[in-house]
Amino acid sequence: MNPNDRYFEINKATWNNKVEVHAVSEMYDLVAFKNGKSSLMPYELEALGNVNGKSLLHLQCHFGQDTLSWSRMGAKCVGVDISDEGIKLAQKLNEELGLDADFFCCNVLDTSRYIKDSFDIVFTSYGVIGWLPDLKPWGQMIAERLKKGGTFFMAEFHPIVWMFDYLEGKPNLKYGYMQKEAIYEEYEGTYADTNSKMISKEYGWNHGLGEVVSALSKAGLHIEYLKENDESPYNVLPDLLQTDSGMYVTKDRLYPLIFTLKATKIN
Repeated sequence: MNPNDRYFEINKATWNNKVEVHAVSEMYDLVAFKNGKSSLMPYELEALGNVNGKSLLHLQCHFGQDTLSWSRMGAKCVGVDISDEGIKLAQKLNEELGLDADFFCCNVLDTSRYIKDSFDIVFTSYGVIGWLPDLKPWGQMIAERLKKGGTFFMAEFHPIVWMFDYLEGKPNLKYGYMQKEAIYEEYEGTYADTNSKMISKEYGWNHGLGEVVSALSKAGLHIEYLKENDESPYNVLPDLLQTDSGMYVTKDRLYPLIFTLKATKIN
């Protein structure tokens, strides 16, 4: 058995537990979402613009809020996630809101085994690639699922962010920028509810920007841009300050918190 398979199973169990906690959390604000509030953030809204009538594949969709937000904007959406409980809730929300998204439960690296359609847009965002040990098959899968001329867009926490350990309440520089070994963390609560009593057990991997770009370009995608931003739409790290625009920054702004990447399938 590949050791990564055991890591994936442990992560899947944690994400199944997280769904119950996140569904009632203030961060995900399911009541406001059901009442029409979009869960999408400025980076992806600006990058993808009008998605009406376009087909969109959302990778690692959790319980589908972003998928369904794109669906509300007129996209024909498919979401995939490793969590059974996440997909169950996504399907329930889709039905409750009268939308037409589809959802599949699978490891994101196995997406092409479950989904054969090609899409105008493949989208993924915020805390996704760190769950993958190797980005080469991820990049290949994205290329397989994009139509010729289709767009891939990701918004993700900057790899510098993942060099720190935050479990003691303040950032402690601990992990390698290009560390190959899996990073294991076990702690009480989740990023959406630090007061929760659930125990998060997680295996993750660090990926530098060069690895991200290379995985996509080697799969045949043309990189339109790679941007680094010192403002995060999420208050997920200790001691961030909120700006007038509602975004979050570190006190000194010494390093970026977010990167965005847009690519096109040219062949």
